[in-house]
Amino acid sequence: MAFDGIITYAIAKQLSSEILLGKIEKIYQPEKFQLVFHIHTRSGHKRLFASADSSAPRINLTGQSFDNPPSPSAFCMLLRKHLQGARIEDIKQVDSERIIEIYFKVLDELGFTVSKKLVFEIMGKHSNIVLVDVNSNKILDSIKRISIDVNRARQILPGMQYALPPSQDKVSFKSAEASTFLEAKHMSKDILAKISGISPSVAGQLAIEENPKLALMNIISDIESLSSKLKVYIADKEPREFHILQLAEFKNCCRTEIFDDISSGIEFYFSNKHQGTQLKQRKLNLEKNLKASMDKLLLKKKRVQEDILKAENSENLRLYGELLTANLHSIKPGSKSVTLTNYYDNTQIEIPLDERFSPAKNAQLYYKKYGKAMTAIKEKTLLLGDIEKEVIYLDSVINHCQDSMDMEALEEIQHELAETGYMRRSKVKGKEKKSGIKPYKFTSPSGFTILVGRNNKENDTLTLKTASKNDLWFHTKDIPGSHVIMATDGKEADESDIKYAAAIAAGFSKAKQSSNVPVDYVSVKHIKKPAGAKPGMVIFKNNHTIYVNPILPI
Repeated sequence: MAFDGIITYAIAKQLSSEILLGKIEKIYQPEKFQLVFHIHTRSGHKRLFASADSSAPRINLTGQSFDNPPSPSAFCMLLRKHLQGARIEDIKQVDSERIIEIYFKVLDELGFTVSKKLVFEIMGKHSNIVLVDVNSNKILDSIKRISIDVNRARQILPGMQYALPPSQDKVSFKSAEASTFLEAKHMSKDILAKISGISPSVAGQLAIEENPKLALMNIISDIESLSSKLKVYIADKEPREFHILQLAEFKNCCRTEIFDDISSGIEFYFSNKHQGTQLKQRKLNLEKNLKASMDKLLLKKKRVQEDILKAENSENLRLYGELLTANLHSIKPGSKSVTLTNYYDNTQIEIPLDERFSPAKNAQLYYKKYGKAMTAIKEKTLLLGDIEKEVIYLDSVINHCQDSMDMEALEEIQHELAETGYMRRSKVKGKEKKSGIKPYKFTSPSGFTILVGRNNKENDTLTLKTASKNDLWFHTKDIPGSHVIMATDGKEADESDIKYAAAIAAGFSKAKQSSNVPVDYVSVKHIKKPAGAKPGMVIFKNNHTIYVNPILPI
């Protein structure tokens, strides 16, 4: 991540130009290590966002809105006490480090003007935000308290003297001379070892520049004139890196998004990066829970199948009852067993008896056990059918989870699982949105609109409410997947359209990595939903089947 000293310098310059002399109106702490400052400036209202989260540390102006938690943290309350109504007096970068200091003037309880500063340390896992009294240089508090158990060299605790992180024996990027690069022999690792404030990616770029000193001078000039542009490098829809300097290593593997505003570029990078990481983690957690539910269901299915098999092997119980009834006169009461002739095949059968009961009672007991076994077969067979439906449903949910491309689609799956009893509602974040369906949308070769459900509830709505009766419905044959609707507007779809829609249906199914996948298609008017069926489960008739290779045209 290239939030290095150069980017820090650019942000410090931008903040100085936009929020200097601004007044702090509100302070929020939307997440544990995040802060949002609402600032009134001469040019209007501004929002400053800062994060000390080790996975995404940054400071920048933001246009986003953030929720204000109902219960502010102790640190947020402290900041409100000391900085609410404060005026920003100065903003500066510390040397060439990833540290920005913002100085404030504010009236204390007695009406005297006092100076405070917030120190934003943007240093990966060591990132922090520290409130310091300028006159005494004492730490008032920090968003992360660092005790001696965590760091023996540098503690950050209320009441202690604030000290900057240990400096490295390097030359600042702002004052590096051409001779420094000559000494480094244009080797990126040597440049990184000699010059402070640059990231490995920047060191690699400077190593291949004909005149690295000039490249740095141009960057510094652009920053100081507020004309620098931020370049964000994107691959597979996810930001990979960003910087003011053009980075050749990302030229061929990524597309470049250029931002005239530094903060906007940083906001874009971290928002998309965070969403991608958050989506992956949430999908992973959800898939793990779904797999655990599936494993329990499959174990239950196995046990029921064993019970059915055991019950099916109970025909001998009926035979024992028949033979005992036919031979009551020849059986001595109190016997532990009796050997009788099986009149079906003339073989001898030894039948265990309960010596406490009469022969007639033993016969009744065998008939009763046989009757229970037959009842068990019926009940267990019905239960097995229900379990198999549950397995099919869970399998479809797992497939939708894997295919989810945004947080909203994943949240809708979680709400669906809460409704069907697979998740506790208390574990599902946020309220279910009722803003209508948002299926994935594609266009067939002839121009027909193709809609793909993102989850089972959306499948139901798409097929049973949105689609017209003459539209075509597609779904992989006996394989979990999305409902796919091709809106024909009453027109005839040709073979290329049908193959294209079927290939999309295969692409949004469990068979997405396979080839020659069977896909059923039929007019929507031939589809019905059975009473009590799980979301996404439908029945149909008069269907055709086509074999296609999956595609995912996204």
